[in-house]
Amino acid sequence: MANCPGCGTEVSAETTECPECGARLAEPTAAFEPVEVDSVEAKPAEMPSDTPALVVRKGPQPGERFFIDRGTLTIGRDPESDIFLNDMTVSRTHAVVECEANVVSVKDAGSLNGTYLNGEIVESATLKNGDVLQIGTFQMLFVSGSGA
Repeated sequence: MANCPGCGTEVSAETTECPECGARLAEPTAAFEPVEVDSVEAKPAEMPSDTPALVVRKGPQPGERFFIDRGTLTIGRDPESDIFLNDMTVSRTHAVVECEANVVSVKDAGSLNGTYLNGEIVESATLKNGDVLQIGTFQMLFVSGSGA
């Protein structure tokens, strides 16, 4: 038996994907250098309630909100990402969120562990209010606008 590097769940040696967090276990990340959080520019805490957002449900900072306030936002472990997720289960460039004509979509950017929407791995998908986006060990609730 082994443990998932993402969430610590015990998994058998033959398992290629963690049943708890969905992390791929066959090809681990080669190297990881943690980034100091102090070096990341703080995002504004308040946005209009009609701005779509991703709200962290599970991960190091539950309740944190990432507002989708531009046409394109990058998600990844790279500190330069618009949505910076500092965890080894997240690829440096993991996914891209796009907002066009009030439609918000997510596209995997060739990540190692994949991008999941409502428990299903996706290459590209349109987000609807209440959808759960999982990137690495982070689970984020998509709020389409009102009430974010």
